[in-house]
Parts: sequence; structure tokens; C-alpha cells
Amino acid sequence: MSPTKDRLTVSGINVQVVRKDIKNLHLAVYPPDGHVRVAVPRHVTDDNVRLAVVSKLGWIKKQQQAFNDQSRQSERKYISGECHYFLGKRYRLELIEYKGKSEIKLLQSGKLKMFVKPDASIENKEKLLNAWYRAELKKCISGLLDKWQPVVGEQVATWGVKKMKTKWGSCNIQQARIWLNLELAKKPIECVEYILVHEMVHLLERNHNDAFKNHMDRFLPQWRSYRDILNRSPLKQEAWHY
Repeated sequence: MSPTKDRLTVSGINVQVVRKDIKNLHLAVYPPDGHVRVAVPRHVTDDNVRLAVVSKLGWIKKQQQAFNDQSRQSERKYISGECHYFLGKRYRLELIEYKGKSEIKLLQSGKLKMFVKPDASIENKEKLLNAWYRAELKKCISGLLDKWQPVVGEQVATWGVKKMKTKWGSCNIQQARIWLNLELAKKPIECVEYILVHEMVHLLERNHNDAFKNHMDRFLPQWRSYRDILNRSPLKQEAWHY
């Protein structure tokens, strides 16, 4: 049965309510502007949703203010001189038009060279850079998995990188499958490591409870500082839909 979606207004806050086949209520606040979404079992009433939202009003407003204060990346035009990020470092784009193979080269001088055909569109340039980001991020993740699987004591069956609107990562516990957000390619490697370990710990504990936090403290004691770095980093400028 497909999920159903409704909207409520609670204390002046617009709330999206998604009813689906789950056991517990899940409340979250999403970027870029603090969209509130509550996923609930199908039998939960609107009144119960309102009570849940009211009980978390202080936390919701704090999250919304944090998103409001967070800086935004300007829209990318893929022209020479424009700044792009890779693993937390800023690089100046140098666009080189020629008729050969389209490719990306990262230089130690702090330049990101993009070789494209003279008639390449913005969409094609973005696709080229995202393909490069994906390949480079996969290299990082592969090495981190080799490091962390023996530490966590769990094996990841399959993993991948994809664009994700509202999450940095996800874990399918039953299939031991992990997805990481393509945008992590722009963030410091410590942030990539934090998200990967976070998702791997879900193989030990499904919920974000004290047991989950204890695992994180044991495996990656600095995880809170890495989380804060990630939360303070600029959000991509794009249209968000829910």
C-alpha cells in the first residue's frame, strides 16, 4: 500500500504528514528552509501528530533557525574562475574548450581543470563534474570501508553513491546496503568518514538511541565535532521538492 500525504498547521508551522506501514512515529526537519515532516503508522490520528509536534516545538525551531543561518552556495555556471569544492578544499575552475575527450583534472596548484567541447552546455558540464565527484568519492569510500569494517565488526554487502535530497546517507539493515550522498564529495574527508561509520553502526543498532551513541563514541569519539562541521558547511543552491 502506497504512503498517503497530508498537511497540518501546528503552532504556525506547516507540517507534512506521511502515513505508511511503519511501527513508530518519526519527526524530522529538512534543509534548506526547515521543512517539517512527520512519518507515522497509518492508524495515528491528526491529534496525536499535533501532540508530537508540540512536544518538539523548541527543537524544531532550533533546527529551522540553524538552516536559516546556514550559508548557501551560489548557483554554479561552470566558467573559469568559479570556485568548486572537493573534500573540503576550494579549487578554482579553469575551463578549457577543445574537441577531445571531456575530462576533469585536479591540480596541486589549487586548480580544477575542465576539458569540454566548445558547445558544451551547463547541464553537460555539471554532469561531467558530478561523474568525476562520484568516481573520486567511491575511491575514498572503498578505502574507508577497508578501515572500518574490521573495527565495527560488520560487513557491508553493497554500497553506492547517489544524489539525495534530505539525507547524507542511508542504510538498509536487512540487505546491509549503504548509500552515501554525492554532495559528500565536497565535504572534508572526516565528514565522509563520520557518515559512513554512522550508517555502518545502524547494522548494530537500528535507532538513534543511547546504544547507538555509545557505539559511535567507542568507534569514532570525535563524531560530534565532525557532525557539526558537516552541519555548518554551505548547502547546495537548488530547488528542493518534497
